[in-house]
Amino acid sequence: MNQNDFRKWNVGKGPRHSKNLLAVILVGLLLILVVILCGIIISKNMRNKILPSESSAASVSSGSESQPSLEETSLADTSEADELTALLSNAEQLASQYDYDGAINLLKSDSRFAAKEDVISAINSYEASKSALVRINPLDVTHVFFHSLIIDTAKAFDGDSKQDGYNQMMTTKDEFIKMMQSMYDKGYVLVKIHDLAYETNDENGNPKFVYGDIMLPEGKKAFVLSQDDLCYYEYMEGDGFATRMIIGEDGYPTCEMKMDDGSVSVGDYDLVPILENFIKTHPGFSYKGARAILAFTGYNGILGYRTDEAYKDTNPNYEADREAAAKVAQALKDHGWELSSHSWGHRNMGSISMNHFKTDADKWERNVESLIGPTDIILYPFGSDIGSWTPYTDSNERFTYLKSKGFRYFCNVDASKPTWMQLGPDYFRQARRNLDGYRMFYYPDSLSDLFNVNDIFDPARPKPVPPM
Repeated sequence: MNQNDFRKWNVGKGPRHSKNLLAVILVGLLLILVVILCGIIISKNMRNKILPSESSAASVSSGSESQPSLEETSLADTSEADELTALLSNAEQLASQYDYDGAINLLKSDSRFAAKEDVISAINSYEASKSALVRINPLDVTHVFFHSLIIDTAKAFDGDSKQDGYNQMMTTKDEFIKMMQSMYDKGYVLVKIHDLAYETNDENGNPKFVYGDIMLPEGKKAFVLSQDDLCYYEYMEGDGFATRMIIGEDGYPTCEMKMDDGSVSVGDYDLVPILENFIKTHPGFSYKGARAILAFTGYNGILGYRTDEAYKDTNPNYEADREAAAKVAQALKDHGWELSSHSWGHRNMGSISMNHFKTDADKWERNVESLIGPTDIILYPFGSDIGSWTPYTDSNERFTYLKSKGFRYFCNVDASKPTWMQLGPDYFRQARRNLDGYRMFYYPDSLSDLFNVNDIFDPARPKPVPPM
């Protein structure tokens, strides 16, 4: 084949080859387009099977009987399960403090869960536990009390003129915690004085006091607890005590304490937050949420705030202090603490003159009750009383004056025996036992029903404890 022949052949063959190649490409593109269209059609059909049509969606929004989506059903089931868990948990919290009626009523309060197996089982369990409770003998209920707890023993027992008083009348933080643990281990349960005895009406509608029906598991023993002088007096500054009470970030009352470097620390620096946390860990230590009685004087203010009228011209934060103290007092009441009088000037209410007696009671009402609200409890300073061991009567002018101020519960001090109380027609009296250095050092055997003093006595406490 010569060059001309080759050129003719090549020219003739080239166009036919290009046309064939172009046809192949067009067919391939057509096939790809078909596949894409099929995919779109299949995807649309699948989506229509899963999602409701516009008409279905419209019928749901217009209130038709269309079923909720899978996602909505799942969320509803989860929410209901969480509510059931919370209901059971709240009921158990009540039951753990012997309030079985409260737990049962709570479980029955929500009809959605009435037929749930967990709810029925819990109710049956609480009914069984409730049937096993026994009424405690009110006359066996002891009442113990403390002052502010010593947090830093090195500062309290530093050899100055105040050391002896602290050693006699105060309890250290370590001692208090050990006391509470021992009493818990022995089966003691904290109750409110208002549950021990309360005012009601007789058949003629006249007021009268009766003992309460405190129901506890067999073997448990009830006790009342109080703390005097919850004021953080000025003389205590720098001696290892809390400086004031505040409301913590969790909404519970707690304490501030000044550190050596001038900073302020917040923590368990006195009885209130320590006991609060102990009950959180040991809920069975409290009967139906009971807490202690807290007693206030007024002359130095309350709760570490200088709120008395005597500070009006010298405390630049006077109004702010009163407002803050009132809020803390309310938080205490909200969490079950009972507030009481300890007189305004920490006076011996049985021996001061009647004029002085009335002035003191009036000052307490004006400076303290105005912040904490009404109370019907008075804890006498110095363990004094306004009468003998015979019943109060209206011939006792001091009794009638305190009664006119709203007081119905009157507590003195008598540690010679575990219990003493007196139920009058319009009042209740109870003796208290001091759990302090003096009592532990000189009369350890008198506390054997509560704890073993040898296990409690703080080695940081100077010996001998000075006699009274």
